[in-house]
Amino acid sequence: MSKSKILIVEDDQFLVKIYQTKLESEGFDIELALDGEEGIEKAGKFMPELILLDLILPKMNGFEVLKKLKTDEKTKNIPVIVLSNLGQESDVKQGMELGAVNYLIKSDHSINEIIDKIKKELEKK
Repeated sequence: MSKSKILIVEDDQFLVKIYQTKLESEGFDIELALDGEEGIEKAGKFMPELILLDLILPKMNGFEVLKKLKTDEKTKNIPVIVLSNLGQESDVKQGMELGAVNYLIKSDHSINEIIDKIKKELEKK
């Protein structure tokens, strides 16, 4: 079985390392993007099975990234889990309306809970 590919779009280097290390130890193939533009570019090249997307990013915010991913024929069917510290109801609503399959508030979820959500999402495919 080939490894599931996950793209992490996150500018917090510390978090990126934690997610990457944990997900790779769980057998996932990880690609990283540190800003919104790079996230769009890598999504089209890497064609991940799932994208973990932060909202507060340099160059282009996560809402814009999500909008672009969902309007591009090539990437529109890739499930996106928003992983953000923006916990306002309006942010959650906007993320879901733009096509995210889940919206997780970083401070409310442990890394293991996040991995469980990723696995559940990938099982749906």
